[in-house]
Amino acid sequence: MPQPYKKLVLLILDGFGVASHSRGNAISLANPQNLNVLLANYPALTLQASGPLVGLPWGEMGNSEVGHLNIGAGRIVSQDLPRITASIQSGDFFRNPVFLKACDHVKKNNSKLHLLGMVSPGGVHSYDEHLYALLGLAAEQQVKNVFIHMITDGRDTEPKIALNTLEKLHNRVNQIGVGKTATIAGRFYAMDRGGHWQQTLMMYDAMVLGQGETATSAIDAVAANYSQGIYDEMIKPTVIMENGKPVAKVEKGDAVIFFNFRQDRALQLTIAFVAPERMQSEIKPEKIPDLLFVTMTSYMPQLPVEVAFAPLEIQNDLAGLISKAGMKQFHAAESEKFAHVTSFFNGGRMDPLPGEERMIVSSPDNANNYVDRPEMSVERLADALIDKLTRSDSSFYVVNFANADMVGHTGNLQAAITAVRSIDEQIGKISATVLSLGGCFIITADHGNSEQMYNPVTGEIDKDHSTSPVPFVLIANEFKRRFPAKLNYDSLAAMMPAGALSDIAPTVLELFGMQKPEQMTGISLLPELKEQLG
Repeated sequence: MPQPYKKLVLLILDGFGVASHSRGNAISLANPQNLNVLLANYPALTLQASGPLVGLPWGEMGNSEVGHLNIGAGRIVSQDLPRITASIQSGDFFRNPVFLKACDHVKKNNSKLHLLGMVSPGGVHSYDEHLYALLGLAAEQQVKNVFIHMITDGRDTEPKIALNTLEKLHNRVNQIGVGKTATIAGRFYAMDRGGHWQQTLMMYDAMVLGQGETATSAIDAVAANYSQGIYDEMIKPTVIMENGKPVAKVEKGDAVIFFNFRQDRALQLTIAFVAPERMQSEIKPEKIPDLLFVTMTSYMPQLPVEVAFAPLEIQNDLAGLISKAGMKQFHAAESEKFAHVTSFFNGGRMDPLPGEERMIVSSPDNANNYVDRPEMSVERLADALIDKLTRSDSSFYVVNFANADMVGHTGNLQAAITAVRSIDEQIGKISATVLSLGGCFIITADHGNSEQMYNPVTGEIDKDHSTSPVPFVLIANEFKRRFPAKLNYDSLAAMMPAGALSDIAPTVLELFGMQKPEQMTGISLLPELKEQLG
């Protein structure tokens, strides 16, 4: 083992999974030459990034939040999806005091209960069974006026499942006996996280003012969008009308339950309702009087909301241990993924730790979801990292490259190939800098996406994440192979995963010469990597 490194870069390639060469593997088709050179000359393996080994149900694809939590925590973190689902199964969900408070608020005011969220089986931001449980709870509590503000997916699912989802929803509503759809909109508008407040306000205006596109039913709204070539993710905010009036608007004395469990894409719309003064927008709506707003999980500390499922505390995570050791660290990403390398990586903490510097690089305007700008801002981000490496005294650098995930979600194969090549170009620059400084460079990912641009079963365009493993490459002068190996990206797919994302933090600690705390159940990957060097 070499002396503890004074500089270590952890580069997380968002949505960069490992899979065999195929017509839909944008990474393989991009032929990432810099990455392939590194794989031939330095030890590498693959890691599980989905399912139970990251705290998700069997077969559940990974995502950015889950990935960064597990990487930073150094342990398998039980995720909100199985936690909430387990509470439904145990019955605790129906006794949750926050949900009961919302029901009591509505009954006291003789007002309306609004259930807001993405109705999707995707399981990344929300889960449709959680909505059905809320409808059951409302019926049990004899709440009569219950309205659904449906956000459609098309990104973590196939692009056109909204009609099937609506059919299932209507069947369940008929069985339960409460619930009526009041608005419908694609996640592009309702779940923006990039500061495009005009998109957020379009959803807000539909819910509160009854303004926007109109339709006599949610099914008609979806059909109208489909006829224009607009699919689930991009469905325009639409108000459902009945007898010439909106079915329901959010008004004084009402209660809203936002049932998305993932925070990042639920935050802007929540802020528009409860803290409009925080909006970076010229237009700021007025607060609705006596509105009780419930969020499924904690979206941000100090928000004036009720939280149904409080966060689990993560102690002795990687960033916290580095801070306690008196070392400086640098966390950077484009705006699209900034929350992931900060609050999620840091175990849910929003504020920087002592000695932690953060940098956000603005993502380009995503009007076309980055198809026209697949390189995004990766070059600016890499240049900022290289500048920090050469000029600052930080020891730990964690950086997220968003391209493979954000462009993978467009379903545009050629754009994804271009995105991967942009990433690869920056990998070459960063590796040269780190090696020249005698540092250590780790390349990994949080989950898969761009390696599977076509559904392997149906052959259709696949915009979802995947259950693929992810790469882990250790680059340092002391770990260079004596002779290049016959290893490249394509041959990584033949490897059995040697661990999981939770093994990354213990590996980083060992490279820094630090002890792993007992809370970290992950195992250092160094013994496995050293074996490859002979």
